[in-house]
Amino acid sequence: MVLDKKNNGVSASTTATQPLWLLAEITYQCPLQCAFCYNPTDFDKHTQNELDTNSWIKVLRQARDLGAAQLGLSGGEPLLRKDIEEIVTEASSLGYYSNLITSGAGMNEKRIDALKDGGLDHIQLSMHDITEEINNFITNTKTFKLKQKIAAMIKDRGYPMVLNVVLHRYNIDHIKEILEMAEGLGADYIELANTQYYGWSLVNRDQLMPKREQVIHAEKVTNEFRERIGNKMKIFFVVPDYYDERPKKCMNGWGEVFMIVTANGDVLPCHSARVIPNLEFPNVKDTGLKGAWYDSPAFNKFRGDDWMKEPCRSCSEKENDLGGCRCQALLLSGDAESADPVCTKSPNRHLIDQAIKDTENPGVEAKPIMFRSNKNSKKISDGEEKERLEKFHATP
Repeated sequence: MVLDKKNNGVSASTTATQPLWLLAEITYQCPLQCAFCYNPTDFDKHTQNELDTNSWIKVLRQARDLGAAQLGLSGGEPLLRKDIEEIVTEASSLGYYSNLITSGAGMNEKRIDALKDGGLDHIQLSMHDITEEINNFITNTKTFKLKQKIAAMIKDRGYPMVLNVVLHRYNIDHIKEILEMAEGLGADYIELANTQYYGWSLVNRDQLMPKREQVIHAEKVTNEFRERIGNKMKIFFVVPDYYDERPKKCMNGWGEVFMIVTANGDVLPCHSARVIPNLEFPNVKDTGLKGAWYDSPAFNKFRGDDWMKEPCRSCSEKENDLGGCRCQALLLSGDAESADPVCTKSPNRHLIDQAIKDTENPGVEAKPIMFRSNKNSKKISDGEEKERLEKFHATP
């Protein structure tokens, strides 16, 4: 479909493809308080009026009609929804390949059997470390033993064993032991996801960001482990943006593949899009998904490359990265239309270089961490802690 769009008085022609992936963030509630959570720091104000079961079923049907075939069920913690089994059953009947993204909190034998019977295809379990101390510290909860129990349940039901481990300065040096743990649990896949700095992880960036030599060492250990075990387990090592020279294509392109529907019904092209000012995102309570995807100014704003400024506009690599992440550009430079500061061609690359330099500061780990919680979210919503985020805009 070719659209003529007008955004802020600028006309452009964009080809919009159909969405392939629907991520349903069905609740922002979560018993864990992970310091690196990608949920919005002001999620407290978005927890009002969560979509009910019938509304989520309507969303699933509309997205399937648009062409979406992959469904992610996430949060917060999706298992806190009492209707998750009903949502899964509907997704299966519609022909989705469904993936539950969970910490394991709220899972038990009865529920996992119901999810299996309902047609759930895939469970991705988050793990945090091989030590109870670090797991419980970084999540601000006592969930270490629970996760091991849930891993066994997943394996027993014949699901592919898929683990996700977010890496940060507190656990990245345990990479060998983490991989050995995954092997011992019988994991088929493990994603070693170096922290990307949005949401709560941006607030806690100074404390979470590892040193360059830690990242290099972790990747080396991962490659050695991969060579040893061969095809027994697939290992994905996600390089952190800050230690790369070129940005990644955000969500495979803004409004090209991914559609996200949040707990209160906002329709987004990426997790953090609501941080960008002057963009009004559609809500499923007011707009159908077809109109949201094809016609909304917010989804069309950064599609393609007509919106680009220099140096992106004339860059020979712009089709590979589409300028990188709009949210990262906004959060670090204050301008969502600027080149992603990760890129060495960006005039704001010094912001990334300074962050890397700051990892050598011996006092970093002594700074207090702000854990994801309703209390802290309310503080940010009320403005009490906003300066902790705004400092990234003001970095000289």
